[in-house]
Amino acid sequence: MKDYAIKYLNKPVVVKIDRPLGSQHPKFNYHYDVNYGFVSQTVAPDGEAVDAYVLGVAEPISEFTGNCIAVIHRLDDDDDKLVVVSPGVELADVEIMAQVNFQEKYFTSEIIRNN
Repeated sequence: MKDYAIKYLNKPVVVKIDRPLGSQHPKFNYHYDVNYGFVSQTVAPDGEAVDAYVLGVAEPISEFTGNCIAVIHRLDDDDDKLVVVSPGVELADVEIMAQVNFQEKYFTSEIIRNN
């Protein structure tokens, strides 16, 4: 488990959306089923900012402030993802995985929570 991601659990974060809902991945042949972005002024092991899925927003957005309720820890990649939702929203693990499956199906991952 990578501490860089779990330190955001149960905390508010601001996500800059660089791949809005419905957009095409720049290198691979799939569309984003959710808003996806990064947390500014952070660094993940891949040298880029910490990535985040924004769940529960049904339209493309450019920025989102919400709570990190989980981390998707990739067992075969060094790029964990934050799961960010509106304050007060809770999702079961199965709901999270269903919403991010469009991308996570290519990896072996688990959901980490700090309850």
